[in-house]
Amino acid sequence: MKLEHGTPMDIEGESMRIIREELAAMGVTLPPERAAAVLRAIHTTADFDYAQNLWFTPGAVEAGVAALKAGTPIVTDTNMARSGINRTACEALGVERLCYMADPEVARQAREQSTTRAAAAVDRWASEHPGAVCAVGNAPTALLRMAELMEAGALRPALVIGVPVGFVNVVESKERIWALCRRMGVPAIAAMGRKGGSTVAAAICNALLYQAAGMRK
Repeated sequence: MKLEHGTPMDIEGESMRIIREELAAMGVTLPPERAAAVLRAIHTTADFDYAQNLWFTPGAVEAGVAALKAGTPIVTDTNMARSGINRTACEALGVERLCYMADPEVARQAREQSTTRAAAAVDRWASEHPGAVCAVGNAPTALLRMAELMEAGALRPALVIGVPVGFVNVVESKERIWALCRRMGVPAIAAMGRKGGSTVAAAICNALLYQAAGMRK
């Protein structure tokens, strides 16, 4: 077997071709407006379950793209997700990538309130960026705190990306934020079930950023 090495763009292009080919063999047809996000989630995980478990509220992709075109910041629950969000696309659009998990004030608040840093960070989101694109890839407590603040009228994201991974409160937090977003008319993309992660959150953000910036990816 001959192993060939190409440019990163060549390798990505071939990966996407393989993903599309395998989806077609499975009889899966992705709605055009959702295809980029699903393909990037599969590309970053090699997990074809995202073709079924990645859910979108009506118009979620369009709302996310419009928000990013307008320079709406992206707030995330991990520095890993922040690092994975394409800096070039963000700079082209004037979009800030923000994560407060390492902020000393957030750590202090979490200790005082006996909560997680992720939940305390969401309070910061509501205070400083109540209309941001909110991308959660790790902490279900962030989604649960978001739901509380949304119900209180203190937070109304331009888009919720809810894809935490794990076993404790993960499924329940996604179901809660999904139902709330549907009820409140807040655009949302969620990976239902246990699967997800910071890389998936970043991949979905990048799919939307590339479309907003008109970047061929």
